[in-house]
Amino acid sequence: MVTDRGEHRPCTRAESRMADDSWLIEVARAAGQEAGGVPVELLGDYLTMLADAATTGRKPHPSELDAVGLLGRRAAELGVSAGSAVQLYLCAARRLWGELPMVIRSRDSAAVRAAADAVLHVVDAAVASLAEGYTEARRQMARWEETLRRQFIEDLLRGDADVGQLVERAEPFGLDMARPHQVALAAPTGRLEDAESAISSLERAVVHRVGDRDVLVATKDGWVVVVAPADADIPSPPGPPTGPPRLGNFLLAELNRSPRGRPWRVTVGRPYPGSYGIPRSYEEAREGMTMAVRLHLDTPVIHAEQLLIYRVLLRDQPAITDLVQAVLGALVQARGGAEPLLTTLDAYFATGSITTETARRLHLSVRAVTYRLDRVRTLTGYDPTDPAQRFTIQAAVLGAKLLGWPEHDLTEPR
Repeated sequence: MVTDRGEHRPCTRAESRMADDSWLIEVARAAGQEAGGVPVELLGDYLTMLADAATTGRKPHPSELDAVGLLGRRAAELGVSAGSAVQLYLCAARRLWGELPMVIRSRDSAAVRAAADAVLHVVDAAVASLAEGYTEARRQMARWEETLRRQFIEDLLRGDADVGQLVERAEPFGLDMARPHQVALAAPTGRLEDAESAISSLERAVVHRVGDRDVLVATKDGWVVVVAPADADIPSPPGPPTGPPRLGNFLLAELNRSPRGRPWRVTVGRPYPGSYGIPRSYEEAREGMTMAVRLHLDTPVIHAEQLLIYRVLLRDQPAITDLVQAVLGALVQARGGAEPLLTTLDAYFATGSITTETARRLHLSVRAVTYRLDRVRTLTGYDPTDPAQRFTIQAAVLGAKLLGWPEHDLTEPR
C-alpha cells in the first residue's frame, strides 16, 4: 500500500478484508435467508454502498439510488411483498454492521459514530428509493391488470370473442366457464356521485360473503355488473326472510347500506352454462333494466322470468304496434288526452280490477274511476270490466307502456 509519504507498507488485515468482497456475499446470503428466502439479487450494490459509507463516509450517488429503485420494481414483478423487500435491506444492514467492528476496531469512538451515521444515511436513502420503485411498479401493474380486466369483461359480456381465448383469459379471474353463471345489473334510481365508492363497497361485500373466486364486479354503461356462478352460496339479506336467497336480493341489501345513489334497482338474468351463457344472461338483465325504467316498475329487484310476457309482446313489434293503435288509438280524442285514461287502466289491471283499490292508488274517487272506465268503453268499444275483453285491452296497455305511447309517435321508428 502507498502511504502519504510515498512509502510502501503491507495492507492490514482489515483493509485486506474490505478489498475482498467475499464477506459481503456471505452477508447477503444470510440476510436473504433471514428475510424468508428473498432473492439476494434484489440487494444489487447496496452492501457495497454500506461498506463504503462505513469506511470512507461516502454518500450514495443519485444513480446508485436510482438503481435501487429499479430493484424495488423488480421485487414487485417477482411477487415479493414490500415488507419482505424492506426486511431484506434492514437485515443486510444489521448483519453488515455486525461484521464492521472487526474491520474498523482500531478506530476511536468518534470514527465509529461517524461510520454509523454514514451507514444509517445509506439505509434511509436506499430503503426510501426501494419503496418508491416498488410502489410505482405496483401502481403500473394495477393499472395494467385493470385494463385487462375491463377488456375481458367487455368481451365476455359482448359474447362474440374467440371462445378458446376467452376461456384462457378467464383463468386468472377464477372463472370456470363450464359452470352456469348469471349476471345481475344494479343502477341507482337517483343520482350517483361516487360510483367508485359504491362499487368498491359492493365488491368487498361480495368477496367477503361469496368468495373471490368465480365472481366479477365491474361497471358498464353506468351500471354495476356482477357475474356470479348460479350455484354460489348466496347469503340471505338481513331482516325477515322473503323467499329463497337470491343474488338480486343480496346485492340490493348491500347497495342500500350506502347512503349514496339510493334507492337502487337490480335486475337479474337467468343462469346459463358455457361461455355464451354469460352474455345471454347479461342481455336478459340489460333488457330487464330497460323495461323497468320504461314501465316505471316499483319492484326494486326484477328477475328475467318476471318479464317474459313483455318480451313476448315486443318480439313482434309491428303486431303490438297495430294492437295499440287499433284498441287504444281513439283515446287521444278524450278531453285531457289519452294519458289519464291509460294511467287508470294500468292501475285498474294492477289492482286485480278492483275499482276501490284503483281509486285509492290514484287518489281519486270511486266515481271518477268508474267514469274513466266508461269513457274507455265508449271511445274504444272495449269494456275493461268485461273478462272476455279484458285480456285484449290489458295487452294493449302493456304494449303502450313498452312503446312509450302516446308520448312517442308509433309511426316513427324506435
